[in-house]
Amino acid sequence: MHIFKFKLFAWTVACVIAVAAVWFLWNMRSHGFSARDKPAAYEAFVARHLRRMASEPGAENLKNPVEPAPLAIAEARDHFADHCATCHGNNGGGKTQINAGLYPPAADMRQALTQQLSDGELFYIIKNGVRFTGMPGWGGEDEENWKLVLFIRHLPKLSQKELELMKEINHLEE
Repeated sequence: MHIFKFKLFAWTVACVIAVAAVWFLWNMRSHGFSARDKPAAYEAFVARHLRRMASEPGAENLKNPVEPAPLAIAEARDHFADHCATCHGNNGGGKTQINAGLYPPAADMRQALTQQLSDGELFYIIKNGVRFTGMPGWGGEDEENWKLVLFIRHLPKLSQKELELMKEINHLEE
């Protein structure tokens, strides 16, 4: 009796997986892979959850060794304006011409989905990038990357003066 139940369970699981695979392939085939189309709800769900897995195991436990001093935040602000704002925007919101054509779009760095990532996860993403997205691995010096983590944490509190300083560097209008 136990073998029968196991076989029934195995066949049920196999059928569910087969139906899901056929549905997924049909849906992809009928909608294509255009970066211009708004993603389906399931696609956005998967993308959000895969971002959490973009860093290697243990990265979430890394602690930022850079103290959140005004000078460190100012240096990171200038670096962000020069390198990151092209996609993420000066205010971190991602409302840029380049980001409009990206899929998945660059994250809004001010939102909870980003701010809830640990310092270690942000560091890993900055340094190594995320496959199948527009986020490159910047490499660079670890201290610079940790300062960028500080600045990402600071983005929700960005002042008008800081935005003006960033615009002087990159001339981006949002």
